[in-house]
Amino acid sequence: MVTARRYAGAVGKKVLILGAGFGGLELGTMLSEELGEEAEVTIIDRSDTFSFGFSKLDMMFRGASLESVSMPYSQAVKPGVTFLREEITGIDPESRSVTTSAGSHQADVLVIAMGADYDLDATPGLAEHGTEFYSFAGAEAAAGPIASFNSGHAVIGVCGAPFKCPPAPSECALMLSDDLTRRGVREQCEITFVMPLGTPVPPSPETSAALLSEFEDRGITFIGGRRPARIEPGKLTLDDQTELPCDLFLGVPKHRAPAVLIESGMTEEGFVPVDSATLKTKFEGVYAVGDCATAGVPKAGVFAEGAAKVVARQLIAEARGQEMTDPYDGRGSCYLEFGEDRIARVDIDFLSGPEKTGVFNAPSLELRAEKNEFGSSRKARWFGLRD
Repeated sequence: MVTARRYAGAVGKKVLILGAGFGGLELGTMLSEELGEEAEVTIIDRSDTFSFGFSKLDMMFRGASLESVSMPYSQAVKPGVTFLREEITGIDPESRSVTTSAGSHQADVLVIAMGADYDLDATPGLAEHGTEFYSFAGAEAAAGPIASFNSGHAVIGVCGAPFKCPPAPSECALMLSDDLTRRGVREQCEITFVMPLGTPVPPSPETSAALLSEFEDRGITFIGGRRPARIEPGKLTLDDQTELPCDLFLGVPKHRAPAVLIESGMTEEGFVPVDSATLKTKFEGVYAVGDCATAGVPKAGVFAEGAAKVVARQLIAEARGQEMTDPYDGRGSCYLEFGEDRIARVDIDFLSGPEKTGVFNAPSLELRAEKNEFGSSRKARWFGLRD
């Protein structure tokens, strides 16, 4: 490997990364690996821990605690990388300056990796009469209502698109069915899954067909092309005014970029537009990766990670005085809980070919080991932690 010192003078740039999820962690790691102590990278996040998104299902159905699935950023020690726990209060993309709860920061390169926030108010009654399970706090809170649900009508509802981790609501429906079966109350319960997309995983007809078959076998009703419009005690109204009985509502809230990003003027239709090939925004020296960006790919951690790799390669190529030639290919694999401890995988390709594709790998126990390795490898790479 070429030493960091060789390129230190060529870099001479302060890189500021806002957000320490998949994108921020991978970007910081790659720059540290290539540039060492000269990387001059600062990562800012309002939290002091990281957790994989798929851990939310473990919290809801397998008794995991938030503490047990969290990794402290204090363990993510990398040469040339500084972590700051601060709340971001303002962003000026023109000057690449950021204000936080602790002061202000100036960058030569600014990378927005802040993820998506949830707009519960966009769906009347969701906060008062439903249970959202897409935040970690929401997933933790959902465990109780799920455990006490013994009869009636449960609805898993997606309140808007796009939303991150597209297979997760399907996983929730299947795992809820398993949970009710284990407790011997499945016959007393109905499960309906409502989403604005026409099929569970539109880029992969084969994956969607497999999920729909699984739903049919388990007596789960799928309603595609509709979204929850209003939740009331005992009743859910869809956007076409159809009414469903609802004793337990597990909801995916409408997504949008964090408010501070919207206030910065960087967003269009709720997210930050970028060049899909380079992840550059319209502002000089400003990139955006992950769920907060509109890059033409699904909103999921593996795609944020892939986008971060592209940004890292551009910055490293610039440091070496080279041209960056490989665009972002929009490829990634998502693992799906199919219930009964089986895992499936869908291999997505959104940008490298003429059409979006999704190749389905049938559920098996073997793929569970592969999913576990997916988490373990990143835990080791980003935090130096071994299972």
